[in-house]
Amino acid sequence: MAPHAGQPGARGPLLPGLLLVAAALSRPAAPCPFQCYCFAGPKLLLRCASGAELRQPPRDVPPDARNLTIVGANLTVLRAAAFAGGDADGEQKEAGVRLPLLTALRLTQNNIEVVEDGAFDGLPSLEALDLSQNPLRALGGAAFRGLPALRSLQLNQALAQGGPALLESLDAALAPLADLRLLGLAGNALSRLPLAALRLPRLEQLDARRNALAGLGTDELRALERDGDLPGPRLLLADNPLRCGCAARPLLAWIRNATERVPDARRLRCAAPRPLHNRSFLDLDEAWLRCADGDADGRGEEVDLSGPELEASYVFFGLVLALIGLIFLMVLYLNRRGIQRWMRNLREACRDQMEGYHYRYEQDADPRRAPTTAAPASSCATSPGSGL
Repeated sequence: MAPHAGQPGARGPLLPGLLLVAAALSRPAAPCPFQCYCFAGPKLLLRCASGAELRQPPRDVPPDARNLTIVGANLTVLRAAAFAGGDADGEQKEAGVRLPLLTALRLTQNNIEVVEDGAFDGLPSLEALDLSQNPLRALGGAAFRGLPALRSLQLNQALAQGGPALLESLDAALAPLADLRLLGLAGNALSRLPLAALRLPRLEQLDARRNALAGLGTDELRALERDGDLPGPRLLLADNPLRCGCAARPLLAWIRNATERVPDARRLRCAAPRPLHNRSFLDLDEAWLRCADGDADGRGEEVDLSGPELEASYVFFGLVLALIGLIFLMVLYLNRRGIQRWMRNLREACRDQMEGYHYRYEQDADPRRAPTTAAPASSCATSPGSGL
């Protein structure tokens, strides 16, 4: 006879499973690193903001960490395998996978100047890396190797001090990131975009706002195109000093043919030449994009903009002035009686004023009203009644 659910024999098979669950739940969690904050949850979140004392990534990060944020430290140099057993003092140790579940790593505002080759080795699950607002001066050509799952890389305000050499290193470092989807390069004073980034096959968006881009060349536009069915990346270009000369014609044609590829196209403005300053780039006519004589690169400052569009603007301006004049005349006509009364009062006031001036002039010119001459002082001194 089978035991009932309430009998002790029915609970026997369940006890080992319950004991295993209780043991797993009672297992002590890995300690939080010193001067860091750990937030337990479905994905363990660590935030370390230790100031200048933290000069290397913490070594005691729990192995089940999913998100690691270090802000405001003084890391300066990220050496090889900095998160997987590498030594910050330059002695290379055997690197292992210490953080197999880490998916997001944020290292903003940490005074990082150098990122060596293999700095992120041992992070096989890393999907998002943020190095923004660091004064990078040197970047290893293999700095991002060993990141097969990387989808988002943010380098905003991090490349301005590196110069052209850093941009060349960035080209080499981005080439292996075949699965990269988002790339942030805003605020880096870039005069050109890294071709390796434009050629990434799965890139979905490139943020190039607030740079020093005068335009995009034919090589860059060609690199933005994809073979097959792969869609091209979206490109953010706002707040760049575009030079609206003849060299900007390919970019204007490309944006008009694929407006959805540039979400902020309406915010693009011309910085030069002077006649087109602050004009909307998307609203320009190709006839305006001309170069001065002997200036084939579009750097001419004085460009004649005469044409049907400019003549039409002059005609419109004249019509507006004519309408304003007509309204002014209509106002005068409707207030003609008040204007006549005001003119009559003004004329009478002027006549009264002139009559007053004329009367005072006649009074001053009358000889009978001339003042008597005072007696000489010597006569008073010799008069008989003076008693002298």
